[in-house]
Amino acid sequence: MAEFLMPILGADMLSATLVEWKKKPGDPVEKGEILAEVETDKGVIEVENFTDGVLEKILVDTGTEVPVGTPLAIIREAGAPAAPISTEIPRPVPPRPKIISPVIPPTIRLSETGRIRISPLARKRAESLGVDLTKVKGTGPGGAITREDVEQAAAGKPAVEKAPVDGTFGLPPLDRTFGLPPLDRTARMRQAIAAAMARSKREIPHYYLQTTVDLHRAMTWLTEENQKRSVPDRLLYGVLLIKAVAVALREVPELNAVWKEGKVVQSEAIHIGVAISLRQGGLVAPALHNADRLDLDTLMRQFRDLVQRARAGSLRSSEFSDPTITITSLGEQGVEGIYPIIYPPQVAIVGFGKIVERPWVVEGKVIPRPVITASLAGDHRVTDGHRGGLFLAAVDRLLQGPRRL
Repeated sequence: MAEFLMPILGADMLSATLVEWKKKPGDPVEKGEILAEVETDKGVIEVENFTDGVLEKILVDTGTEVPVGTPLAIIREAGAPAAPISTEIPRPVPPRPKIISPVIPPTIRLSETGRIRISPLARKRAESLGVDLTKVKGTGPGGAITREDVEQAAAGKPAVEKAPVDGTFGLPPLDRTFGLPPLDRTARMRQAIAAAMARSKREIPHYYLQTTVDLHRAMTWLTEENQKRSVPDRLLYGVLLIKAVAVALREVPELNAVWKEGKVVQSEAIHIGVAISLRQGGLVAPALHNADRLDLDTLMRQFRDLVQRARAGSLRSSEFSDPTITITSLGEQGVEGIYPIIYPPQVAIVGFGKIVERPWVVEGKVIPRPVITASLAGDHRVTDGHRGGLFLAAVDRLLQGPRRL
């Protein structure tokens, strides 16, 4: 028998709420199949199965919040006989203290940018029920649409206004059955990020390096290449950066690792976590699996898909748990240099700034060139500045030959 566990979804996640089972006891299950959905502070996450067999028993009911690593179900492995199971029912997580968020008038349903306020879970439910969200009246904080609103709209019932609760500044209590209100989720995500970053700064002795990379060859090649392509098939320069980092890690593999139980564990696979800001605030850094082995077209498609799913709140558990290093970029915000904080248990993070035009000396002549600042934060328990410098030099060298990426 194999246990189907609540996955570890990053250093800043301690628990999650089971919101939906995709299978029932007795159903055959396969590796890679989505068996359940859980809700965390970072959205709704699809949990993958890693065992071929039959779903023998469900141990955790929907709506229950349990710690990471908790058995959610038992899977009878392929070929194994059915057997009686005696398994202790997991204890749910005690209710968390309420988080105070700013008061927003209940009549507002759209955000300042005109987007509908709705949790990822409620949006997913609306899609499955075919509900037009523009016709749904939200009863959540700030007029946010809840899953309950969606289900009532699907049933043709009017939304029921929720009464304010004393001591919560007019916000309803945490709804563990129908998903977290957006404001509460944002506050909790900020708490989770703060905890992870505080842990990183407290436990990891960071060192920082940076270098300026001439992108003339890379941008020239990219422009010529994109002229041959249709608009949907064009490449972004960010994909060249991701691929260059992934390939450079083959030369300095010590940076592609995690710190576990007091020692470094190097990873053979290179799974690049890419920091993605979310529209409602906060960020996630899901993995692009085996990024060094993907051609640029595949990497571009997977990157686009990852960003869309991250912002829709539909990432998979392995995308949260598998990154072996992270890349972050604030170039679109006009930032030229970044000093990032390592995301534990990883041991390195790479930052890229904005592409700017600078005077550059080429063969004794000063000419304008597009350049970018690449930075590395490394864990001094694992590597030192010499190895970090070799890594940044490899990234620079690889970007001078974009055709070979």
